Amino acid sequence: MKRILPISLFLLAAVSLLAGRPNVLFIAVDDLKPLLGAYGYEAVKSPNIDKLASQGTVFMNAACQFPVCGPSRASIMTGLRPESTGVLNLKTRMRDVHPDILTIPEHFKNHGYKTAGVGKVYDPRCVDSRKLGDAQSWSLPYIEGPHSDVPMIPKSKQATARHDFPDEAFPDGRILKGGLERLRELASGEEPFFLGVGFKKPHLPFVAPERFWKLYDPGSTELAAFQDKTLNNSGYGYWNSNEVRGYGGVPSEGPIPEDVQRNLIHGYMACVSWVDFLIGELLAELDSLGQADNTIIVLWGDHGFHLGDHGLWGKHTPFEEAIRVPLVIVDPSISACHRTNAPAEFTDVFPTLCQLAGLPVPGQLQGVSLVPSLRDPDETPRVVSTAIYKSRGAFGYTVRNKRFRYIEWVNTKTAKVVGKDLFDFKEDPEGRINLADHPDYVEVQSDMAEALHSDSTGWTLLERSLKQR
Repeated sequence: MKRILPISLFLLAAVSLLAGRPNVLFIAVDDLKPLLGAYGYEAVKSPNIDKLASQGTVFMNAACQFPVCGPSRASIMTGLRPESTGVLNLKTRMRDVHPDILTIPEHFKNHGYKTAGVGKVYDPRCVDSRKLGDAQSWSLPYIEGPHSDVPMIPKSKQATARHDFPDEAFPDGRILKGGLERLRELASGEEPFFLGVGFKKPHLPFVAPERFWKLYDPGSTELAAFQDKTLNNSGYGYWNSNEVRGYGGVPSEGPIPEDVQRNLIHGYMACVSWVDFLIGELLAELDSLGQADNTIIVLWGDHGFHLGDHGLWGKHTPFEEAIRVPLVIVDPSISACHRTNAPAEFTDVFPTLCQLAGLPVPGQLQGVSLVPSLRDPDETPRVVSTAIYKSRGAFGYTVRNKRFRYIEWVNTKTAKVVGKDLFDFKEDPEGRINLADHPDYVEVQSDMAEALHSDSTGWTLLERSLKQR
């Protein structure tokens, strides 16, 4: 006769199994490009992120899948490429397209974790509501903007602003407050936890406390060295930088004067240092609670940001400065700490966390685990990373390996290839020349195109285009 164990023993066994699993602290930063000390930009003061990076793996060649907040966040949170999530703008809600779509925190919640979110983890326009923040993801109620008795700073219509007010007068100061409160609550429980904390700067407008502006000398601010369109460019990908031009202090059209450029870059760097301080406070609390040695930390910026290079300001392009993102992963059980040039995608974060936490990897995911790169920087779990952006009626499918970026423009109606761009960042770090169809790069272009085509899972229009060739 089969022996039936008491329910209490089942519960005890389940608690024991969960007790051995690591926590996850998932830190998102809006519009943060790899303009950090950890990425070699010593002029930027980011000591807390740099310290975190020294404890884990810095992915030097990571890519978001779509350089806009909503699609990018939907992609990283589900492990699916944007055409698979159906989120390709700032108005489509991912569960309206796929009601059963599975997110990282939801998966962890389903396997015994207590999950909570504070601040901008998802883009609120692409989930159920600003208040709920994708309710299915969280065990505890989501908190978008924690309450504070300190009066909020006024919204800025100018592109930059500086204030000498208490930290909780700023939205990100309040997000830190909520993140600390949730962290303490989760750390006091018996279950392992997944905490997502999303900071809103350095998103426009560039508003930060006065003390972070004072960290930099605007007179020594370096402007982008190359501010023209790429020679022989495909004609796709460029735009009028409308986002930044919508704020006061920036001309609505035409060249942006150098003094305005310096002010914008100064403001961006001040915001980076402001968020770095907040992240430092969050990490210090994790340590003081005795949880640092049992917590996986993922730090990511949802996409890059042009700061005058190619004459562009903002995201909304498939070029290097908009697609390349900061991605730092720290697992205290892995002693190696290094930088890796291995290509990585945001879709890879979901399977990576599953492997690190000992959870099953959902079969529908379109990324690969980056754990080999965490253990050995020379390991390359994927040969290339891919991303997408739309311009002039075409999708630009962009693919990157350690040296080259190739973009193939596919018309959204005919599915025909209408343009190509190829950049060699070893010989031309600023992307001044489009090398597509250049006789010296025929083999490189062929290899990059093949890499893109062989990794087309989830890229619907690209797969349609390939069938027509």
